[in-house]
Amino acid sequence: MSNLANRIQKYINELLANSKEGYVELQRSKLAEQFVCVPSQINYVLSTRFTIKQGYVVESQQGGGGYLRIIKLPLTNEQLLTLINETINISVSEHGAMELIKRLYDEKILNLREMLIMKALIQRETLEEGLTRDEIRARLIKAMLITLLRQEFQQN
Repeated sequence: MSNLANRIQKYINELLANSKEGYVELQRSKLAEQFVCVPSQINYVLSTRFTIKQGYVVESQQGGGGYLRIIKLPLTNEQLLTLINETINISVSEHGAMELIKRLYDEKILNLREMLIMKALIQRETLEEGLTRDEIRARLIKAMLITLLRQEFQQN
């Protein structure tokens, strides 16, 4: 399902990127036909990957052919601060942090390099339980440097 969900998400994101209005209107049944799946799989993608928290509003009209309107919401500085405060409290899960970082990248607040560095710092392997502060610090520095040394960031 994940591969199909990824393809549907990518398709919708491409449509949104090319939309001058900031939204797209689709028919669930036609989208399901296009991706050779049942409409409930389209619902799954919309409910998990196009949420308000991720910067989208999905409107649905049933009957008479019905449609889905997917709207990409711009992120203001005030909304960004609210998102950060809502996502990161006293603690944050790896998944929650990864979603926030991906949203910041999608909103072009972070570039690819910054996003990858941040992801490297928060992944489970870097922040293994039972480590001392010095061990955590060493892992953080190592994760940053390895990300900085990735081939795509090297100038030849």
